[in-house]
Amino acid sequence: MLDPAIENYFSERKEAWLKKNVKAGMQLHEIKELELSCEKLFSSDEWLPNAAKRAGQISISTHPCTFSHPSARKNKNGYVSSVLADIDRAEDGFLKTGNVVVTIDALGNAAALDVYKFLSLSMQDGVDLLTHIQQETELAQTLLTIRSTNYQELRNGFLAMIESASESITSSKIKQVYFPVDGGYHQLSLLTNSGMVYQLRSRLDKLRFSDEVKERRDKKRKNEFSEQDFSEIYGLTTIGYGGTKPQNISVLNNQNGGKAHLLSSLPPSIEKRSIHFPKSDFFTESFKKYEYADNFKALHKLFQTDYNNIKLRNARDRNLQQIIDLLIEKMWSVRAVSQAQFHADTSSLSSVQLTWLHNDYAGEREKSEQWLNSLITEISAWLTRSYEKVLDKKAIKLGDAERLHFAEVIERNREFLK
Repeated sequence: MLDPAIENYFSERKEAWLKKNVKAGMQLHEIKELELSCEKLFSSDEWLPNAAKRAGQISISTHPCTFSHPSARKNKNGYVSSVLADIDRAEDGFLKTGNVVVTIDALGNAAALDVYKFLSLSMQDGVDLLTHIQQETELAQTLLTIRSTNYQELRNGFLAMIESASESITSSKIKQVYFPVDGGYHQLSLLTNSGMVYQLRSRLDKLRFSDEVKERRDKKRKNEFSEQDFSEIYGLTTIGYGGTKPQNISVLNNQNGGKAHLLSSLPPSIEKRSIHFPKSDFFTESFKKYEYADNFKALHKLFQTDYNNIKLRNARDRNLQQIIDLLIEKMWSVRAVSQAQFHADTSSLSSVQLTWLHNDYAGEREKSEQWLNSLITEISAWLTRSYEKVLDKKAIKLGDAERLHFAEVIERNREFLK
């Protein structure tokens, strides 16, 4: 008695064949004749020898060359060698062949895919039929012992699916890499592990479209409570292999309609920093000339006037205050990034500026104001330098009176600088 999986396989094949060949309006005797033909066609004596002859048209492979190019399988040197990686499983955290349990793929004549499906049937012991034939188990011997063909001939025919050629043949349609080895080069043909490709698709589809996920996603849409969460995978791309003929690429490709998913492999999006914690000097690193140029030009016009009144003095102080406001705004921005961006090993910032700008020194800023006195002097000097930088040769030589007034305006903002 044959294994139930084999009996089911032939039952399904017979049913499909009859469905295809029985036409509407056929006479009863014609249908009977077709049924007899079907029984004969799928009998062991008839179907097994035919299948054994066609088995060599299919090659089992873990890395089918046709994923690189549909026409890569054959060239002037013959058929490209079928790669069947047999690697010990080692759960070392790497995504590689051997660390993922995948279905072994096959490629070749699409008309012989039924043979591959037959040999891939899982028997009651959990072992596939092809392995049984390799190991010549009692099940295999019972199956292949028929009247019409010799047992060994049948076995050799089926095993042709996994035979390796005596020489390795590659194709110009497969991407090549010359890898340096011992003073020379070793040519590598880069191939796709199709089992891993479709294992990825299977897992992604389960994450996205399983009944459980659909139910939880529906609850979220309705704003209903759920004890279980679900994951979303963004940035996926679907790639097609084989166009309208996925069966020409491989068995697995055909079973999945030629469609596989690709995870996003774009480089990380780096956030552009508009604020940087200064490494050596706040005043030179945190300001751009254009940010304060208009205010200093306005001050310059006021410095050039030959009269002095309250309106002029108010305009002067208003421009100075706008510059101080900009400085205070920069101070808060730099403090906001101080803990994330400050690196003590690369910083040459003065102790005064470090106390002023780093959030870790907030306590010290409250305990003493000596650092603040020094800072006010630095700000006053920066105002003078910046004015001269903006006006260049047009700048008026500022005297002690102007510097003292700069310090006075800064002093008014003393509490805001802490």
